[in-house]
Amino acid sequence: MCIGIPVQIIQSGEFVSLCRSRNGEERINMMLTGAQPEGTWLLAFLGSAREIISEEDARNINKALDGLSAIMSQEEDFKVADYFPGLADT
Repeated sequence: MCIGIPVQIIQSGEFVSLCRSRNGEERINMMLTGAQPEGTWLLAFLGSAREIISEEDARNINKALDGLSAIMSQEEDFKVADYFPGLADT
């Protein structure tokens, strides 16, 4: 299984862009999305940008990834609503 990670372009390139993510800086292949301006948020899988996303989507995805980390580390005070807004309401 592959999990998409939100990244933000900090230095744009035609084929590869330098991006910042929750894991630090990394070079992302831009062949599937085409060149994008600095500041653009992308969803990257295994070092390749697959989709242009909004800043709000990036924030929500990062929150969900934080929730997965909390589950894996067995945090005692874990609350679904803290990491997955709207999910606890269904």
